[in-house]
Amino acid sequence: MTITATHTLPGLKAHSAPAAAPAAAAHGIRHLAIIMDGNGRWARKRNLPRLAGHKAGTDNLHRVLRECDRQGIEVVTLYAFSTENWRRPEEEVSGLMRLLEIVIDRELAELHAKGVQIRHIGRIDRIPVLLQKKIQHAIEHTRHNTRLILNIALNYGGRAEIVDAVKQMIVAGVDPECVDETMIGRYLYTSELPDPDLIVRTSGEYRVSNFLIWQGAYSEYYITDVHWPDFDEGELRKAIASYVARDRRFGGVTKTT
Repeated sequence: MTITATHTLPGLKAHSAPAAAPAAAAHGIRHLAIIMDGNGRWARKRNLPRLAGHKAGTDNLHRVLRECDRQGIEVVTLYAFSTENWRRPEEEVSGLMRLLEIVIDRELAELHAKGVQIRHIGRIDRIPVLLQKKIQHAIEHTRHNTRLILNIALNYGGRAEIVDAVKQMIVAGVDPECVDETMIGRYLYTSELPDPDLIVRTSGEYRVSNFLIWQGAYSEYYITDVHWPDFDEGELRKAIASYVARDRRFGGVTKTT
């Protein structure tokens, strides 16, 4: 993947810009975040168990990440499991955790070969010990990769993230007079990464669901009725086209207004 942004992220190497920059990079999408919703509904439509939908969702990662690569996107954050998802039936949760172990075992070598740096954002507690070890191994194994940063939001909650940041600032003895938005950002799970430019939510739900609630303050949202297992390269390009057509003012006004 060729990175075309003017500023280089920590841990990513700048490459020479091609003659024609990929669409997403050319229009300023450095960080794409996705709420991968609809696996269960996808399975129900096919009279399959919910876990079959989760498996189809993990199988879909290949084509979406491949398109992100083509588009020159530098950071991808995937909402895999929220702090609220523990309320789901125990059988579904334990099956999903086992599936994530399998996905790491199956995909790690290829992701590493393609230069993807894997990160985990969220709380590590409550995650099964074996999965914790596999996550840590994946992080360490890909730590020096420079092509794309892949954040897996697992046992993640936006409010929990802010609570954790406040606790860390207290432990660090941060002077209250020094606390501002930049300071808080340093203590978030996504420290040193740009805020998401575009947040995609599949399966037609119109809510934030406690996802990147600090970082997404000025993100553009794209909501589609397509369930996550069916969200392919073409659907991602539609999301990018929607983003490109918008006027991002960040609270200001355009010169023509």
